[in-house]
Amino acid sequence: MTPCCRILIPCRSNSFRGLPLKKTHNSFSTNSSNFRLNFGENVIFTATHLVFWALEGSSIGPRSCFVCQIHLGNNLGFQGIAMVSTLLGASKRGFHVIASVASDFRNYSTSVENWLMTRTLERIMFSGGLNVKPLVVEKIDLEHAKNGQHVNDEKVESGRRSPIGTVAANDPNDKLPLNYDQVFIRDFIPSAFAFLLKGEKEIVRNFLLHTLQLQDLEVITFPFFFGEGWEENVAELLAFAKYSRVGRKLWTVTVQARLTPASCSCETALDDNKYEEVLDPDFGESAIGRVAPVDSGLWWIILLRAYGKITGDYGLQERVDVQTGIKLIINLCLSDGFDMFPSLLVTDGSCMIDRRMGIHGHPLEIQALFYSALRCSREMLSLDEGSKSLVNAINNRLSALSFHIREYYWVDMKKINEIYRYKTEEYSTEATNKFNIYPEQIPRWLMDWIPEEGGYLIGNLQPAHMDFRFFMLGNLWSIVSSLGTPKQNEAILNLVEAKWDDLVGLMPLKICYPALESEEWRVITGSDPKNTPWSYHNGGSWPTLLWQFTLACIKMNRIELAKKAVDIAEKRLRVDQWPEYYDTRYGKFTGKQARLYQTWTIAGFLSSKMLLENPEMASLLFWEEDYDLLEICVCALKKSGRKKCSRGAAKSQILV
Repeated sequence: MTPCCRILIPCRSNSFRGLPLKKTHNSFSTNSSNFRLNFGENVIFTATHLVFWALEGSSIGPRSCFVCQIHLGNNLGFQGIAMVSTLLGASKRGFHVIASVASDFRNYSTSVENWLMTRTLERIMFSGGLNVKPLVVEKIDLEHAKNGQHVNDEKVESGRRSPIGTVAANDPNDKLPLNYDQVFIRDFIPSAFAFLLKGEKEIVRNFLLHTLQLQDLEVITFPFFFGEGWEENVAELLAFAKYSRVGRKLWTVTVQARLTPASCSCETALDDNKYEEVLDPDFGESAIGRVAPVDSGLWWIILLRAYGKITGDYGLQERVDVQTGIKLIINLCLSDGFDMFPSLLVTDGSCMIDRRMGIHGHPLEIQALFYSALRCSREMLSLDEGSKSLVNAINNRLSALSFHIREYYWVDMKKINEIYRYKTEEYSTEATNKFNIYPEQIPRWLMDWIPEEGGYLIGNLQPAHMDFRFFMLGNLWSIVSSLGTPKQNEAILNLVEAKWDDLVGLMPLKICYPALESEEWRVITGSDPKNTPWSYHNGGSWPTLLWQFTLACIKMNRIELAKKAVDIAEKRLRVDQWPEYYDTRYGKFTGKQARLYQTWTIAGFLSSKMLLENPEMASLLFWEEDYDLLEICVCALKKSGRKKCSRGAAKSQILV
């Protein structure tokens, strides 16, 4: 059997049937007399957004459409992120259901027989395996849907609808959506946190499993001799491998590396003389700049851990396919190369800043996510003979990475003055200026900008190069993951408070500071017309960073800062129709090319509100200092640079 599903994306094709949505004073309605969503009294804003729905079974045709409604009540809380209704009708501009490849994950066994994967050159298909239970579709009662309630009791034959993600944006006036009608891994993270905090776990579980199956495969085929009981011995390998028999005991095994896609869209493919619409992952081959996303796999692991912490469903982490997926992602990140640093080497455009912005090398954002993913993996991996070496490698990398970032990325008044007096061309393990940094690299703006109390982690470090720009996501996630020391984490928030106008301004939060201008902008960005000074990634303000700022503030007991930022955003976001980003030095104007009704803008705001209402939930999502790492810290604390440091030495020199 070849299971398939349906997903919902916005479209403007007149070859399908659907209904346009018309905005009224307090509702979104259609021209169908039997469909109207009313939101009651005191509802000050409603934003209609789309959720990808996986429908196993093909009986639901393209005339059905499912809309997920996110709306805010009188307290701007999260009141119904998954309100679902069914639309029937016709229009040239509307929504329609299209097909994808999926499976009933809940009915899957983790045995090898039920989890074999194949790949073609053009697309990815998955076998349904054996013993798959009959598929059903949930029928939604419109009256209950209007009230924001789910109806799960009544079933209909032939396929089960399963939500698997949210589209990036749903601007009804956007005539050229580009890839904003796709499901992005990084964009879904704040949506996933919002769902989890509300108790809606199904969509997050399905997202984790679907994107796991969409990961890229690099094929290596080799012969292998199997004896008796081979299935049990290599079950974990075969969970992500294709095998074929050559002789009585000789098989060929195909092993795959793991690369997580940036996003997925829907394409039509020919299979067995039948046209079928399938989920098509984008690994960067369609992206601007053609850069593979490094952060997608790291976010996937972080979300997997958060799912278990909040829901208590640790069975998902223990599945053979999920365990193998974790190992393959981490092994890919830990693979040997020519780079000598413990930080992860990447190119420009490999993360949230997905255009040329001079962040190639070892950008802080990736290092913070890498550190988090390593800690998550160590926490979730099943301890057995096959994972011991990987866990040891993770521990070694964690200790080296934490020391490297804390020691060499940190700047405050004291450190800047030290760099100002650096001697260059030092050669030895005892050199003070280990990376041959020239004091002239310290920018003039930094000398006057850095406060007496406070500091931050710089954006990048490479031989003879320090990027002194302040990058918000990397610094916030360093707090959340405890990549920084407790005192450093406190100092980062002190800096944000001291430089509130520059980093928060009229709309939280500045993605980086300061912006590249004049000749520097021309050379570094290649004269990028979208990353003009104080716009987009070049000093633009991104409201989606609110949830990470809130999480960091709650961890450091600075809730008043988070509330202040959320209050600023609350006054403008709904009025401005939830744009992707804001322009100008202080975030005064809506971004010149910003999409409206941006999903992660809405989800980031909702997540922040829920975290502030239930700050105890935040403790499930951040990490405390790991003193065991200091016990095994292989750092440069000794003059030789090759000795293990004791916990006492590590505390005295790192926790400062």
